[in-house]
Amino acid sequence: QVQLVESGGGLVQAGDSLRLSCAASGRAFSRYVMGWFRQAPGKEREFVGCIRWSSGSTFNADSVKGRFTISRDNTKNTVYLQMNSLKPEDTAVYYCAAGQYCRTYSSDYDDWGQGTQVSVSS
Repeated sequence: QVQLVESGGGLVQAGDSLRLSCAASGRAFSRYVMGWFRQAPGKEREFVGCIRWSSGSTFNADSVKGRFTISRDNTKNTVYLQMNSLKPEDTAVYYCAAGQYCRTYSSDYDDWGQGTQVSVSS
């Protein structure tokens, strides 16, 4: 099992930036893909992007391309989600998750963090 702890959420204004962190520990997490998802009230969990820990290769959803960037710091066992030009529609609880492959379905990920709230005011 991989343990994941997100942090960095908060309340910001439209156009601001925010960086979320996901600290990983546990069983061979460096062999996994780390995904970021978000869930707004009343909506299904939505894929944001993913990063392969070993190579650093990333893939982002079309809805956030050009605004969000995923990276990782191997020395800190931490994955980051840099969010720029935030919009009110980005308001959601953001989760990181560990899985075998970069897939867009939440069911393809095995371990999840507790989530961190991001609220963007207009």
